[in-house]
Parts: sequence; structure tokens; C-alpha cells
Amino acid sequence: MPASKWNTAILPEQPGTDPQPPAAIGSMMRAMDTHYPTDAAQLRSEIAVAAARMIAQDGADYASAKRRAAEQILGDTKVRGDILPDNAQIEQQVRIYHALFSGDAQPARLLHLRTLALRLMQDLAQFNPYLTGAVLNGSAGEHSDLHLQLFTDNPKEVALFLLNRNISFEVSEAPRSKHRGGHDPVETLSFLWHNEGVHLTIYGPDDLRSSNKSKSERANLAALQTLIAESTPNAT
Repeated sequence: MPASKWNTAILPEQPGTDPQPPAAIGSMMRAMDTHYPTDAAQLRSEIAVAAARMIAQDGADYASAKRRAAEQILGDTKVRGDILPDNAQIEQQVRIYHALFSGDAQPARLLHLRTLALRLMQDLAQFNPYLTGAVLNGSAGEHSDLHLQLFTDNPKEVALFLLNRNISFEVSEAPRSKHRGGHDPVETLSFLWHNEGVHLTIYGPDDLRSSNKSKSERANLAALQTLIAESTPNAT
């Protein structure tokens, strides 16, 4: 299987490169036009800006980008929890980055990923697929992958579905969220499809009802079709 592009998030900075371009960071900070009531709020914002650049430029995931950004700005200083930005603040900075530096490329990339997601969800319709993440919320960029949640009472059928189509995949597990109940880990199948990274996280049917995700954080086939239609008003 070809090297997984989603693993590039953990690669170190290339020697001789500027890990934090002053012009880019300065532009993003000015675009925020924010007044900081405390030093902690300013540090939180600076970490969010640096993390957003890593996500947009390098394809880093939010957790590693947040950690690397904090190390970049604060060095070896122990970081208090209230200084770290949450994912929503970083996501906002990713949007600002794309608005400042990506031009028309980001909307075109976003539409491409959403269209691919629609095709894949149609193929996986029997497993009740939902789109989540950056491709749904509109912050996706050059390095973003497709993240789908499947809700099925037979997870093995998902693996068999992929194998029958000669799709090689990697399997990973993560602890189940507390609000979902149960003790079994959640399984994710990751693979390349049309040269894009795809991650299928598999849940049981009951998890769909118990999930605390709002409609804005998850979209089924019909919702994604509406979203694509709304983003291409001139399409015929």
C-alpha cells in the first residue's frame, strides 16, 4: 500500500526552513482584529494561529498542530490548560488562513472533496454513512482527508465491502466516547481512494441515537447533496 499521506502530520520541520513565517502570522493576526483581555488569551490566540498554519500547510491534525504550536511559541515551558486553544478557535484560524492565502483554490478543493465524499457515501449507503470533519464544516484544504462515520450492526461487512473492491485498508482502534456508552473500542478503516485519504469510523446503530453531535457536525447523504447544491448555485 502506498505511504499514508495522513501520517505526514508527525514529520519534523525541514531543516533550514522558517517554522513560522512572520508575514503569514502577522497577516492572520491582523485579520482577527481582536482585543485581548489577558496575556493568556493572547497566547491562546497566537498558538491557534500557528496551529492553523500547520494544519493548512502541512496537513497536521489538530492535536499535533496544537502541541507543536505551543512548543514553537513557549519552548520547553510547561503549558497550562487554559492557554491552549480549543479546536473551534483553531478551526476559525484555518478559515482565516484560507481566506488570506488560498484564493480560489480552497473553495475548488472543498467542492472536489465534498463531491468525492458524496460518491463514496452513495457506494456505502447500506452502512448509513455520515460526513464529518473539515470537509463538512468548510475548513478543508490541500491536505485534508475524508472522514465518514458508519452506523451498522455488522462492522465486518464494511471490511468485506472494501476487500471485494480490492481496496487495501489499515485498521486502528480508539477508546469509545463516554457519552456513547459501552466498553468496546471504536474501529476505523483508513485507505486511499482516488488519491485521497479516507477514514471510516464504524459505530453500531444505537450510537447514532446516543451521539451528542449536532446536525451541523454531521451530514447524511441528503444533507451533503443540499450542501453541494448550495455551494454551486450556478451549476446546471
